[in-house]
Amino acid sequence: MKRIINITLAAAIAVTLAACATSSPDVIKREDAQRMALVEDAVVLTVRAVTIDGTQSGVGAAVGGVVGAIGGYGGSSIQRESQVLGVLAGVAGAAAGNAVERLTTKEQATELLVQLKGGERRSIIQGAGSEKLEPGDAVIIVTNGGKVRVIKAPK
Repeated sequence: MKRIINITLAAAIAVTLAACATSSPDVIKREDAQRMALVEDAVVLTVRAVTIDGTQSGVGAAVGGVVGAIGGYGGSSIQRESQVLGVLAGVAGAAAGNAVERLTTKEQATELLVQLKGGERRSIIQGAGSEKLEPGDAVIIVTNGGKVRVIKAPK
């Protein structure tokens, strides 16, 4: 029963971490709502699929280490064996937790090379959104608080 609770806790934390990470142009942070943003017209030159690597903040490793240590400590009725198992399971849990965090925060993205009206070019990487952008598409670049997103220009 204790092992099921530990596994459930680890899975819940992994799902929470995955839900926190997104660079999709369709997801706007609450603090960016109702703020004026700079808008620039551009044309898409190239579109390339890329992968944004997952984060390694240490949260996954810490949670995995704690869950592993607790689970390992209960693995034997002999105190000395329990301590050794707790340490070993803690190390294994930390490695597993780190891997889970990295895998669950990885996301598919798009690298866009765009040309502004003045002739300048920009490269922008953003998470995959609902719009499919293709070379030649007229787009607008929305800059708000240092964050940039590219969306199709209204017709």
